[in-house]
Amino acid sequence: MSSAEDIAKAAKSAFEDSQLISSAERVNALRHIRRALESNKAEILAANREDLKAAQVEVDAGRMSESLLKRLDLDKGDKWDSVLHGVTDVADLPDPTGIVSYAKELDDGLELYRVSCPIGVLLVIFEARPEVVVNIAALAIKSGNAAILKGGKESNRTTQLLAHAIAAGLSQSSLPSTYIQTIQTRAEVSSLLALDQYIDLVIPRGSNSLVQSIQNNTKIPVMGHADGLCSVYLDESADAQKAVRVVLDSKTDYPSACNSAETLLVHESLLNSVWPTVGGALLEANVRLLCDPPTLHALQAVSPAPPTAASLATPEDYTTEHLTLTLSVLAVPSLAAAVRHINAHSSHHTDSIVTESQHAASAFCRGVDSAGTFVNASTRFADGFRYGFGTEVGISTGRIHARGPVGLEGLVIYKYMLRSTDAKGHIVGEFGTDKKQYKHANIASTQLPF
Repeated sequence: MSSAEDIAKAAKSAFEDSQLISSAERVNALRHIRRALESNKAEILAANREDLKAAQVEVDAGRMSESLLKRLDLDKGDKWDSVLHGVTDVADLPDPTGIVSYAKELDDGLELYRVSCPIGVLLVIFEARPEVVVNIAALAIKSGNAAILKGGKESNRTTQLLAHAIAAGLSQSSLPSTYIQTIQTRAEVSSLLALDQYIDLVIPRGSNSLVQSIQNNTKIPVMGHADGLCSVYLDESADAQKAVRVVLDSKTDYPSACNSAETLLVHESLLNSVWPTVGGALLEANVRLLCDPPTLHALQAVSPAPPTAASLATPEDYTTEHLTLTLSVLAVPSLAAAVRHINAHSSHHTDSIVTESQHAASAFCRGVDSAGTFVNASTRFADGFRYGFGTEVGISTGRIHARGPVGLEGLVIYKYMLRSTDAKGHIVGEFGTDKKQYKHANIASTQLPF
């Protein structure tokens, strides 16, 4: 059995060995991986059913949440087909590497280029969703990064078979077999977090406690988000029908997703008009409402509901990621108050305003400090696939180079390449006062000439 250090060294070596492999060959590897997944569908879904059975026992015993169980199911709806399409979509995207974003001629025959390049070795740790193995493998391969993946123990059977299919696909390409590796234990994760000489970026996807634990136990840069505490704000000019559609979809389309709404903010002027309509629609959809006194009173005055369906909220409810059909509701006196509340209580993931005012829409989008700010649209649109990224490696709510759904562009950085074509080469000592001056002239071509 390989040690964590062996795994990390192999990943670093695979990354370095892959840098001269063409983009076309990386695409070829993805095509082979999709075919391997298709060939092994029956076995993978059978393993997934075994994982679901074991997880249901944990839910029944109170040791696992229902929302975590739902995320585990790989055969729900069109999820399996989406996994396969995701691989193809990523393969068909433009190569994010080798792109010139800055080109200057510093002197005659001295050219400087800023060129996009892979980050290196990624360590990705996630819970429950087994399809993340395929999503991240596809993005890593396309962007030229090696990856080490750790899924939750609740999806071990599924993850292992998905990893075998990925390895089978890689074996049909020129990429090293250790380009994508999986690990199974927390002990391995702990060891890998100390190996900053081999691993370049950690991406955690999971609970707040998982993310915070990783951030507190590594010197390696961490990209990700701890919570998905998203809000919808009903502005004073909100249209009732639009509000119902946006709020219902944000809350009920997939309540356990990190981009589902957890808080609804209502302008005070809507308490006796739009709010009861929206509140009634939420109650009909079996959403439990945790309200402040004004919104609860206004709702009960028009549509009395059972106490269990609409009740008074506590201050903690406005900082809670419910991940169920539960929604915290608060009346606010102004757009400015809504923005202040979101910035103080949200996780800076995604927040939406329902409004007919262009001014309010602009102020909200600029004032709210979140990775995604939407107008008259469900928070559930915050997703790499829906953005056209093919798939995503995760959501970043930090302030590093990538923010929001992280697709291929979030998995590349850049390097500077300098080339002298002078017969004698170039040296810095020839430049300065009373010497040669830098030209800093733009280079028209954005193609790297070497």
